[in-house]
Amino acid sequence: MSKSFNTPDKVIYVCTGSKCKKKGGKDNGKTLRSLIKESGLKGKVEIIKTDCTDRCDFAPVMCFQPENYWMHHVTEQQAKQAFDAHILKLDSAPQE
Repeated sequence: MSKSFNTPDKVIYVCTGSKCKKKGGKDNGKTLRSLIKESGLKGKVEIIKTDCTDRCDFAPVMCFQPENYWMHHVTEQQAKQAFDAHILKLDSAPQE
């Protein structure tokens, strides 16, 4: 086995349980994947699709690590803003 195992610097967990998926979780994941690619951060930031996080009343849910920053009822625009704030660390990004 000559393949190396690379550990990302940051991880974004996106719930893809049935309620989160229906309420935009799947689309949020796609948006974040595009932002990672556009920002040249592939391999440094990773999206992990999770099964149900048992927070269905708050769907869709996502979490930014290593900061342990959880978000709920996330719209696509909020996902983009969180990416700017927690991944790119842009000062102009609004904090919740």
